[in-house]
Amino acid sequence: MKTDYKAVTVSLSDRSYPILIGAGVLARTELWLPADCVSRKIFIITDENVAPHSDRLHKLLNKKVGQLMTYALPPGEQTKSIECYQQALEWLLENGVNRSSLIIAMGGGVVGDLAGFVAASVLRGIDFIQIPTTLLAQVDSSVGGKTGINSPQGKNLIGAFYQPKSVVIDLDTLKTLPDREMKAGYAEIAKYGLLGD
Repeated sequence: MKTDYKAVTVSLSDRSYPILIGAGVLARTELWLPADCVSRKIFIITDENVAPHSDRLHKLLNKKVGQLMTYALPPGEQTKSIECYQQALEWLLENGVNRSSLIIAMGGGVVGDLAGFVAASVLRGIDFIQIPTTLLAQVDSSVGGKTGINSPQGKNLIGAFYQPKSVVIDLDTLKTLPDREMKAGYAEIAKYGLLGD
């Protein structure tokens, strides 16, 4: 059964990309998965809290892609560290990442920021797709190309602006979020509403 979805384009000339929003849009792989995925190595970077969603994604993609591997980071802000960044890079290199590989970042803002920075820097930059699974990440960190990690000197001091190939916002992923996480997202939405009058 086809699901309704909305597509919004972030217009940045040759770096433009679509944001796909809707319940069940993750399963509509024909909308966001590159047509040449059968010949590409695809690496999912996620965190341990997102396992139910990343397992589902793995099943969705398993028969559609040539090679598929998943790397689960520990959850939490402490993961946005140089150590975790280096571990993710080494995992990619050990598993044969190449210039045509694709990284899929699936999780909250921590995963998106770290995986995006990994994508921006491994082999001087490879394609990546954002699949944010928290409301806060859906309305904020997954859009705009800000990627990075923290330093002992402060938050988000190491990073790059690097645009994803697409952002896939499946509203069904919000069903597993605790109230506190939903409230954090609503607060950000209210902030944007006030800023935009």
